[in-house]
Amino acid sequence: MSHETTPAETGDSLKIRIKRLYKGQEPRSVRFRYALIAFDAVSILYFIVAAPFSASLAVHLLNAVVGVLILLDFSARLWIERNRARLFRQVHTLADLVVIVVLVLDPFLSHSLAFLRILRGLRLIHSYHLLRDMRRDSAFFRAREDAVVAGVNLTVFLFATSSLAYVLFFDRQPGLAAYVDAVYFTVATLTTTGFGDITLATPVGKLFSIFVMVFGVALFLQLARALFQPQKVRFRCPECGLLRHDPDAVHCKHCGHLLNIPTPGAD
Repeated sequence: MSHETTPAETGDSLKIRIKRLYKGQEPRSVRFRYALIAFDAVSILYFIVAAPFSASLAVHLLNAVVGVLILLDFSARLWIERNRARLFRQVHTLADLVVIVVLVLDPFLSHSLAFLRILRGLRLIHSYHLLRDMRRDSAFFRAREDAVVAGVNLTVFLFATSSLAYVLFFDRQPGLAAYVDAVYFTVATLTTTGFGDITLATPVGKLFSIFVMVFGVALFLQLARALFQPQKVRFRCPECGLLRHDPDAVHCKHCGHLLNIPTPGAD
């Protein structure tokens, strides 16, 4: 007697396949996750590049396609997640929700609400989730994680701050030239170069400039330190839990426990 597949069984089977794609170690799963990483990177780049351009029918359609893809990815992650409350406490999840809502409302935003489009830049926060996936799948990334993370921190700060400056101070004549001015001002300020050809004279503008200088210098120093200091390897000490060690460490610097850090060896 043949057994007919019920809708519940079909749903469970689909859920298992999706979970394997997102969390499995098969080559197909790894390729799928790298495709997601590529999509995340491209969508982030698209939102950065498209920020200063006025909306047209083609832009609305492209935004809709990107929004649907982000929504499908978000829905799949939500479906296979056991602890959904924890998922909604993560910053990148909330950022994705905001981006999806803004993309859905994009065609209906009036000129007075057009500044909400800048919230698409919150997709930059998803880059940290991207880094977590790369840490799991890429040995090349794990060996250079400090420098990559520092570079991502600086990039996120640069473009998030430039977008905020564009909305607050450079939107009198919105467009590419104004957005370039916002990026130029942000870079000149956070590097403390201070050319002086573009300045913010209001009290709010001066406070904003101070914020950019203080946090920008800190992020630049973090990137420089990551690039020039000896790299650490991630290996949890079984005794005290210390996670970072010198590549040639034999004993944990914190507790002295004998380590057995895996190395690729030599030919």
